[in-house]
Amino acid sequence: MCHYLDAAESCHAATVPPPTRQQWLQIARGFLERAQFPNCIGALDGKHIRVKKPPNSGSRFYNYKQYFSVVLLALVDTNYRFVIVDIGAYGSSADAGIFRASRMSRWLQSNQLDIPQPACLPGSAGPPAPFVIVGDEGFALFPHLMRPYPRRGLDDKRRHFNYRLSRARRFVEGAFGILASKWRVFHSAIQLAPQNVNNVI
Repeated sequence: MCHYLDAAESCHAATVPPPTRQQWLQIARGFLERAQFPNCIGALDGKHIRVKKPPNSGSRFYNYKQYFSVVLLALVDTNYRFVIVDIGAYGSSADAGIFRASRMSRWLQSNQLDIPQPACLPGSAGPPAPFVIVGDEGFALFPHLMRPYPRRGLDDKRRHFNYRLSRARRFVEGAFGILASKWRVFHSAIQLAPQNVNNVI
């Protein structure tokens, strides 16, 4: 299901067979049925893939967890399938910055992903709501990206929203767990040059 781009083409090599509008709607049905989160077309997160320190790289690959890594940024559906990935950002980068610089973000902002038009939420007579992806507090708000409310001073409504968003987000965490358990190459630092690491991932 994945089409690999030349890893040398970009530090952020995207791997994507863009879903069709019907596939986006199918993904959204999955999030509604399995997480009770409507109009959601994916859960987004970044995973640090441990690597051997590249020569002359300084601290670019050194992450906040205190090891060297490249980042796998992934959008996942409720079947734990990777819908879009962006591979190869420096481990020192934050998720929000990685997403902002990614092709995924550019495609979203320039309407190149054939995302369905806004639709009414189930049981709502309000105006149509856009289709969105969900991320954690590490991401900034974007037109098609939702994150939780800040944890301080939450009322019941916002606390309930955060709970639902967390239920939708768990699918990307599960996908990363499956990835690491299925392929042993992710159990220790990958001993390859960065461009080859991107290809392995």
